[in-house]
Amino acid sequence: MPAVAPLRPADAKSMKIPRSTLEQWQVLQAIVECGGYAQAAESLHRSQSSVSYMVAKLQEQLGVELLQMDGRRARLTDKGEILLRRARDLLDQAFRLEDLAHSLNEGWEAELRFAVDSLFPSSLLIEILREFEPLARHTRVNMEEVILSGGEDVLVEKRADIVIAHRVAPGFLSDPLMDIEFVAVAHPGHPLHHLGRSIGEDDLTQHLHIVVRDSGHLSPRDLGWLGSTQRWTVTNPATRLEMIAGGLGFGWLARHKIEEQLAAGTLKALPLRSGQKRRLSLALVVANAERPGPAACQLVTIIKRVVARHATSIGVGCPEM
Repeated sequence: MPAVAPLRPADAKSMKIPRSTLEQWQVLQAIVECGGYAQAAESLHRSQSSVSYMVAKLQEQLGVELLQMDGRRARLTDKGEILLRRARDLLDQAFRLEDLAHSLNEGWEAELRFAVDSLFPSSLLIEILREFEPLARHTRVNMEEVILSGGEDVLVEKRADIVIAHRVAPGFLSDPLMDIEFVAVAHPGHPLHHLGRSIGEDDLTQHLHIVVRDSGHLSPRDLGWLGSTQRWTVTNPATRLEMIAGGLGFGWLARHKIEEQLAAGTLKALPLRSGQKRRLSLALVVANAERPGPAACQLVTIIKRVVARHATSIGVGCPEM
C-alpha cells in the first residue's frame, strides 16, 4: 500500500479537513482483527471495494499511513496502532451509548448475563431466580457457572453483567456477599480416619487429594493446600464430592454443600491439627456499575435480600453490606 503524504501546516490552514467517522474506524479495526480486507468485508457484510475505499479515505483525511501489508496480512503501522487504540475507546463508548438508547427505548434489557461461582448455594440461587422471573418481562437470562478465576475472566472479557465470584478483576468494584466455610473431609472408612490420632501434613501427603479445576483461562490458579504428591483434578465440583464420599480420597469441601453427607455419615471431618477449616469470601459485582439497566438493578436487589435472609440458616457467613 503506498504511503500517504502528510499534510503540511500551510495545507491545513488553507483547507477544511473532513472529519473521520466512527464507521471508518470500525472498518479499520475489522481489517486488523480479521487480518485482511477480504476477511473484514465478509465479517462486516460489505463489499471489499467499499472496505478498501473507506480505509483509503480515512488515511487521506488524517494524512497518516495506518496500514501496511505483511505478506497477505494487513498490519497497523506504529502511528496506526496509536490512533486505533484511541479510536477503540470511542467505538466502545459509541456502542455503549447505542446499548443505553436501546435499553431506554425497550424498557428492560433484552438479555441479562449472570455468572455465578459454583460455590454459591444452589438453594439461594433458585430462590433468587424464582423471585426475579415474574419481574423479568421479556428479558432473557443467560447464566454461566464459574470456578476459581473464571469469575475474573467473565468480567475482563465482558461476558457478564452481574457476577458472583470470589476474586474480582482489577478495575471493578464489588460488594461483599457471603463467607463460605470449607471443611477437610473423607469417607469414614478412609485410612486417615483409622490413624486414631490428630492428622498432620505428613499424613495427608501419603493419600490422594481430589481438587476441582479452575474454569478460567486468563490467569488460572490453584486454591488451597498443594502439599500432596497424589493429586487428581476434576472439572465438576459435584463429581469431586461423589468421589470423596465414595472413599477415593480427601479434600476441602464447602460445608453447606455436604450437610446431607455429614448427617448421613458418608463424609466425616478429618481431625487435622491445623487447617481443618477454611473460609472463602464471595463478592457481588455489577460489570457496568455506572449505568446498570433496570433488570440488572432488580436482580442485584433480590440477590442481596435473599442472601441476607437465608445466609445464616444454611451455615454461611453474611458480611455487612
